[in-house]
Amino acid sequence: MLFKLIISTLYLLSCNSYLIWTPESWRYKGIEQMPVYSDIKELKLVEKKLSKCAPLVFAGECDNLQESLAKVSCGQSFLLMGGDCAESFDQFNTNTVRDTYRLILQMGMILTFGSGLPTIKIGRMAGQFAKPRSDEFETINGNKYLTYRGDIINGQSLDEREPDPKRMLEAYHQSVQTINILRAFSAGGYADISRIHSWNLDFAEKTEQGSEYRQFADQVTHTLKFINGLGISTKADQFKQTAFYTAHECLLLNYEQSLTRADSRTLKTYDCSAHML
Repeated sequence: MLFKLIISTLYLLSCNSYLIWTPESWRYKGIEQMPVYSDIKELKLVEKKLSKCAPLVFAGECDNLQESLAKVSCGQSFLLMGGDCAESFDQFNTNTVRDTYRLILQMGMILTFGSGLPTIKIGRMAGQFAKPRSDEFETINGNKYLTYRGDIINGQSLDEREPDPKRMLEAYHQSVQTINILRAFSAGGYADISRIHSWNLDFAEKTEQGSEYRQFADQVTHTLKFINGLGISTKADQFKQTAFYTAHECLLLNYEQSLTRADSRTLKTYDCSAHML
């Protein structure tokens, strides 16, 4: 009887341990959209390096976004998300990040001005490198090749289709640069509402849409003058800075696990590769 009780207890403990989530839980489940790496030793080395890298975002920022999304669900604010289908290593530069950022600023200002509600701004960037695919292979000129799955996994060139774990490190370092640029724009004065006229994109400057935006910017400028006339300073932080969050598809779980951290405040676990996944 005692033997049966011990066996039953061990069985229950094993079941409970299986149900407890850990950052590695995904490795014991059926996962789709994952590349097959031929060099497992190199993959483990990259994962170890990433696990020692600084987080790209912080738990407190993720909590702030969660609170903001709760207000969106209650109809107290808008959610605006924008960005590319997938980021590229070769096409990365400061101007590209800036243009995406100011386009989202424009759209957010229009939504806020028209609705009277705050707009939560999320950029699909600083980590959007993986692409979902319906087939593992594709046929080109009668030859079979592995499908291109995004720069974090392999290359578009036919001789770069083998998944390379070192690409995760390049994706991380580019994401660091992107987030640094976004933080600088958000807190360094670029998001100052008084600069709203300068947010117009160069290619839209002489278009009908560009003209409509200038008219809108004029209305905002007149409103700011009115607010100043009431004795409310538009030089306060809420007029000069804005919260800007990042997001990407959570597809490459080796990368995501390596950037998962325990929050020092609460000991809760956060994937610190982006504010929203």
